[in-house]
Amino acid sequence: MVRTQVRLSEAQASKLRAAARRDGISLAEAIRRLVDRGLAETGKDRARRYARGAKVVGKFRDRRGASDVATRHDAHLDEALE
Repeated sequence: MVRTQVRLSEAQASKLRAAARRDGISLAEAIRRLVDRGLAETGKDRARRYARGAKVVGKFRDRRGASDVATRHDAHLDEALE
């Protein structure tokens, strides 16, 4: 394990201590669990967004039938990620 220091507001520390007591775990374990949960949610969300973006590639064509993804990729990704 790696030791680190984190500064919390009084309200955060109070809520965290209460949650740890309620769950019967140490403060350190409560923090580890919250970090794991936050990282897992971020990974799932990022993977979902990339998958949605990948579906857009090649989907949009101009009046002549040519794909404009190369020139308007940012606009298409913005639309896909909304």
